[in-house]
Amino acid sequence: MMTSAKTLLLALGLVTALTAASGASAETRFQATHPARAEVNGRLVRLNHKIAVERREGRMGPAKAQLMRAELRHVRREERVDARRMGGHLTRVEHRRLNREENIVAKQARP
Repeated sequence: MMTSAKTLLLALGLVTALTAASGASAETRFQATHPARAEVNGRLVRLNHKIAVERREGRMGPAKAQLMRAELRHVRREERVDARRMGGHLTRVEHRRLNREENIVAKQARP
């Protein structure tokens, strides 16, 4: 009797853990259909946040932050134009070029 209750409790815990893990790893439809664009856009969000943190903590001046945000907006604009040209998708060459441009901005954000 006691083992069946333990087994039931263990099974319930396992099911709960599996459903929570699968929900957390679920992609949005955009991420599933446009993985390159989702990667570029996610990185742009993280870089913009990093600039905000650096600025707030005083490790970056307002002029440098403004310049870097302008560069990020330029990368985002290029991503949209490139994707529009290919029906919503980025080619491998475009994806690599955008990553290189993001790398340049990311290196500038380092203290």
